[in-house]
Amino acid sequence: MGSSNGTFHLESPAFRDGALIPVIHTGEGLNLSPPLRWSGAPSNTASYALVMDDPDAPGGTWVHWVLFNIPPQLRALPAGLERLPQLPNGARHGSCWGVSHFDRIGYQGPLPPGGMAHRYRFALHALDAPLDLEPGCTVGELHQAIAVHGLAQAQLSGVFATARAS
Repeated sequence: MGSSNGTFHLESPAFRDGALIPVIHTGEGLNLSPPLRWSGAPSNTASYALVMDDPDAPGGTWVHWVLFNIPPQLRALPAGLERLPQLPNGARHGSCWGVSHFDRIGYQGPLPPGGMAHRYRFALHALDAPLDLEPGCTVGELHQAIAVHGLAQAQLSGVFATARAS
C-alpha cells in the first residue's frame, strides 16, 4: 500500500493486499465491487477519487473502475455499488472497461484471458476539492484533475486468474 503522506491506508475486508480477489468480485462471479475502507487521509480532504486498473493486460493498462467525488466524510464503500452515472451520495462513475475505448459505467470486475494471473490496482486519491467532471468522464480527464487537486494516494492490489480458456 503506497501513500504520499505516510498514513493514508486503503484495505478491503474481502482480500488482503496482494492476495487473490474473491470470485464474487470478478467477471466469473457476481461481478460485485469489493468493499473498501480507508483511513489516514489528510485533514483538508474535500473528496476522493478511485481508479482500479489491470497493468498486466496484453494491450496496455485496462481500466476497470472509475469513481470520483466520493464524499469526504466517507471512510468506506460497501460491496456491490450500483452502476449508476451518479450515486445517491453524489459520487460519480467515469467510463471504464478498456485500454483505449471506454464504454461502461461502474465497476467491471477482473476477467483476464486464460493463463497467468493479473494484478489489479485500486488507487484511492484524497483531493482538495470535488471535481468539476461529468459522469462518464474518461480516466485521462480524471488523472488530469487529480494532478491539480491530489493530496495523497493509498493503494491496494489483488490478483486474479480466470479458469476459462483464452
